[in-house]
Amino acid sequence: MDESGNSSQHGAHPNEGLATLAVGAIGVVFGDIGTSPLYALKESFIGHHPLAVDRAHIFGVLSLIFWTMMLIVTIKYVFVILKADNKGEGGSLALLALIGRRMEAGRWSVGMTVLGLIATALFYGDAIITPAVSVLSAVEGLTVVHEAFAELVLPISIAILIVLFAIQSRGTAVVARLFGPVMLVYFAVLAVLGVANIAQAPEVLGAVNPIHALRFFLIDPALAFLALGSVVLAVTGAEALYADMGHFGRKAIMVAWLWVAFPCLLINYLGQSALLLKNPAMVENPFFLMAPDWARLPLVILATLATIIASQAVISGAFSISQQAVQLGFLPRIRIRHTSASAAGQIYVPLVNWLLLALVILLVLSFRTSSNLASAYGIAVTGTMFITACMLGVLTFAVWKWHPAMATLVTGAFLIVDGAYFASNVTKIPDGGWFPLLVAAITFTLLSTWATGRRIVRDRLAEDTMPFDLFVGSVVAKVKRVSGTSVFLASTADGIPPALLHNLKHNHILHERVVILTVVTEGVPHVPAEKRRELEDLGHGFYRMIVHIGFMDEADLPAELAVEDRAGGPFKPMETSWFLARQTLIPSSRPGMAIWREKLFAWMVRNAESAMQFFRLPSNRVIELGSQLEI
Repeated sequence: MDESGNSSQHGAHPNEGLATLAVGAIGVVFGDIGTSPLYALKESFIGHHPLAVDRAHIFGVLSLIFWTMMLIVTIKYVFVILKADNKGEGGSLALLALIGRRMEAGRWSVGMTVLGLIATALFYGDAIITPAVSVLSAVEGLTVVHEAFAELVLPISIAILIVLFAIQSRGTAVVARLFGPVMLVYFAVLAVLGVANIAQAPEVLGAVNPIHALRFFLIDPALAFLALGSVVLAVTGAEALYADMGHFGRKAIMVAWLWVAFPCLLINYLGQSALLLKNPAMVENPFFLMAPDWARLPLVILATLATIIASQAVISGAFSISQQAVQLGFLPRIRIRHTSASAAGQIYVPLVNWLLLALVILLVLSFRTSSNLASAYGIAVTGTMFITACMLGVLTFAVWKWHPAMATLVTGAFLIVDGAYFASNVTKIPDGGWFPLLVAAITFTLLSTWATGRRIVRDRLAEDTMPFDLFVGSVVAKVKRVSGTSVFLASTADGIPPALLHNLKHNHILHERVVILTVVTEGVPHVPAEKRRELEDLGHGFYRMIVHIGFMDEADLPAELAVEDRAGGPFKPMETSWFLARQTLIPSSRPGMAIWREKLFAWMVRNAESAMQFFRLPSNRVIELGSQLEI
């Protein structure tokens, strides 16, 4: 979409048909929400706030599930938020960058940054819980096949998770081609099971009437409010519709939801409810008990495949969000490997992968059942949804410039709905909701500390920066020049970088051609090749180059120099030396951050991947110049 709010399809693949993209979206985008029937209805009745399994409560919960999917997924995400794409990309950080491009710096932009970082932090909590709760809930289906399998649930779940994370480094492009067809079969099975059970109690179709949800609140307002915390599990993964928009485009995601995922999910929930109307004792695991005895083991296998696919989508999302956070300056440089030569989005982040695996296994061993984990799940999901609604409010007022009455009505409605679900999940904090909040708090601290620390370092370095005119007048004429090219990386596009001054101070020479190079990350996913480089001839053999990249782009600086011929001729790799500054940070009492945060920032700097590896510089042509800096 452009910044006025008109939708676009930058993120979709123009060579692929809508049907192909929609099948792909079913495999990647709808894995999480597609596996919700494994636990959502069950948790509403036998979770931490049990309900009587009678007609009034079954109709009330089912009505709530239907209208939750309708209001949150269909109206909020599919019809409104998918319009908020940042040059085709979606997700909290892309939305933050979109709003940031259009808003002047000030308290609003600071507030938006904080909201975007909290949503990102909550996403990491979600990325840990989703694989654990999804795989556990599927493997628990074995206990329906035979009670003796109960002891195998944990070992099998952990084995599946270890294999899933272990194969990430090999890339998932080949396996991903099977995701769409497998999930299509899975959704078809959801619908078939639903129809078979609806036929036994067709009166359940009347439950979609909102009057049943209203009656539920009138009969038992306290329990109905608490039930919202489990009902919202039916829409876990709704945020993926927005986050994965760049891969498939808005139209394909809309088609996949409205014509496949939504109808099949609804039919399955109706079928589970019909089963409970006939036999309330089936509430222990209505998803698997809908199937006849002979079909239960195949159903467990299919559901397990679906949960692996759901987990894969969240893991890939965590990699993508981490890459965006690095490029936008919220995380230090970390190793990011590309697992596909053709697909730019296929990346692998080792640090994130192994951290996720360790925490996922810790969760499975600590909580042991999907019911226990469901309590931890809701707060991460509803927190992210509520923050997205807040950011949408700013978008409708400040960016899209909707009529104030319309913007207030839409934003207010979403905030009330999302706020109610979030408030219901707050009651689950003692039962496991503390875990995603703890993960989010740690992640937010890291993201905000890195962003603030970088700003402080830039300010401190700016204090020692020499203006170029002064440098030329006092230094250049007196210094010996040698053949070749030197490239000095600078954090800002002003003045002379400290690395150049340090080199001059110790070596007393300058190369014939000196390039001062700054990398600037823009608030868009990709910057076209023709707009990536700015070049300014400063005279005396000095050039200032600014390389603009998007937050989904790679910074390959030798490749950028290789195609640049305006700076006194082409750059020869074996005649070009790269100079990097490496600061040793010393926490001090100077105004900036609390001492403990300064120490944390210094630790993050020490453990960040080197600029040489991150910018793909040739190791035999790099000179690092160290210095100390008080922060």
